[in-house]
Amino acid sequence: MSGRTGFQDRDVWVFDLDNTLYPASCNLFAQIDANMTRFIEDELSMPSGEARKLQKDLYVSHGTTLAGLMAEHSVSPHAFMAHVHDIDLTPVEPNSRLRAAMAALPGRRFVFTNGSLRHAENVARKIGVWDLFEGAFDVEGCGWTPKPHEAAYDAFLGAFGIEPERAVMFEDMADNLRVPHALGMTTVLIQTDAAWCEDEPAAKRPSRPGEAPMHVDHATSDLTGFLEGLTRAARTAGTEAAS
Repeated sequence: MSGRTGFQDRDVWVFDLDNTLYPASCNLFAQIDANMTRFIEDELSMPSGEARKLQKDLYVSHGTTLAGLMAEHSVSPHAFMAHVHDIDLTPVEPNSRLRAAMAALPGRRFVFTNGSLRHAENVARKIGVWDLFEGAFDVEGCGWTPKPHEAAYDAFLGAFGIEPERAVMFEDMADNLRVPHALGMTTVLIQTDAAWCEDEPAAKRPSRPGEAPMHVDHATSDLTGFLEGLTRAARTAGTEAAS
């Protein structure tokens, strides 16, 4: 990990959505993943196995499956998003502890996702944190250029007038934290040992506990506990400063 560890000068909190605001172990993203395969089967008239392989190949080469489908097969992004986010949100549970921890963060809070705004709102409402965000930014807002491409971050930061040196980025994909780190954001990697992640390409799967790329400042498998720890540390520092 890098030597950048403090949060005392940070007042902008940026959260990825899938497998970050909710635990990967609830398997919600597995539904999205399966829907992508079925979309490719139908759209490109492919057998399931070939569709699955193409899905993952495009994911690795373009950053998202959608970006690859748009570039190589002229797929409609709106049709793709509507199909893949047609999911059952039952596995996502309300999280009052996460809500309290996020509400205690000083400053501004945002969602920044490679998914859609509709999906972000649906999931964040189910968790119980949607109203805590000043704004949400999706891949359409990035001109359909997804994270980890630098243009996506430039579009997000510019849209909300965010100075990266004041921001913290929470992500489950280590590759998506390279640009934020280079821009000066503090990076927090959300890790998981969920079994379904083993099927993902090695270069583009959620990070496992214990992995620590150099561009990651902090890593945790418990977002709620991590944020609660920040709040406790801030209270302790405030008490010590007042004494």
